[in-house]
Parts: sequence; C-alpha cells; structure tokens
Amino acid sequence: QAQVEESGGGLVQAGGSLRLSCTASGPTSESYAMGWFRQGPGKAREFVSAITWDSIATRYADSVKGRFTIFRGNGKNMVYLQMNGLKPDDTGVYYCAARSGFLGMSLTNRDYIYWGKGTQVTVSA
Repeated sequence: QAQVEESGGGLVQAGGSLRLSCTASGPTSESYAMGWFRQGPGKAREFVSAITWDSIATRYADSVKGRFTIFRGNGKNMVYLQMNGLKPDDTGVYYCAARSGFLGMSLTNRDYIYWGKGTQVTVSA
C-alpha cells in the first residue's frame, strides 16, 4: 500500500511563485506515474500536470502551460510542481496522485489509485 504526501502550499501574491513537493512511499514507489490535480472553491477537481515514471514525458493543462513545470527529484519517488506567474484562478487545494508506472500517466483523476491529502494554494490579487 503506497502513501502520498504533498507539501509546499501557501499564500502568495499574483505573479509570485511556489514549489509543491510530493513524496510517494511504498514498495514500488520509484516506478509510479505521478499527477497533480487541483480543486478550486466550488469547482470540480481538475487535472494540472502529470509525469511518467521515467520522466520521459510530461503533460500540462492548457491553463498552466508555460507557467508550471513538473519534474522529479534525484529520488524517483519525489515529484515537484514549480508554479510561476501564479494567478488568483490558480487558488485551490492541490493534490498529488500516483499510479503504476506500467500504466503510463493519465489526465483523469479516477485512473489514480493513491492520493495525498492535499495542500492549500492561495493566490491573492
């Protein structure tokens, strides 16, 4: 059974930056495909970004392309989301999720098995 934990959220002004971190633990955590999702106030959870287990491929929602970057740390069980040029619309709870790397990354939240509890990101105007 894997565990996923996010950190790095906070309050930032529009135009600012934050870096979210995600750590997956478990017997095969270094082979997980990882994704970031977010849920704004009164909104459904939406896809933000994803990365394959080997970092060969990444995907981004159109709303964050060019501003956010997903990458892995030296340990493949750690994933980061660098967020630059933050906007008030980026406000929400950000969740990290993991799935078997053999299945590839996915843009759909129901395809992920393991989820963190979320970290709050608030962007003020």
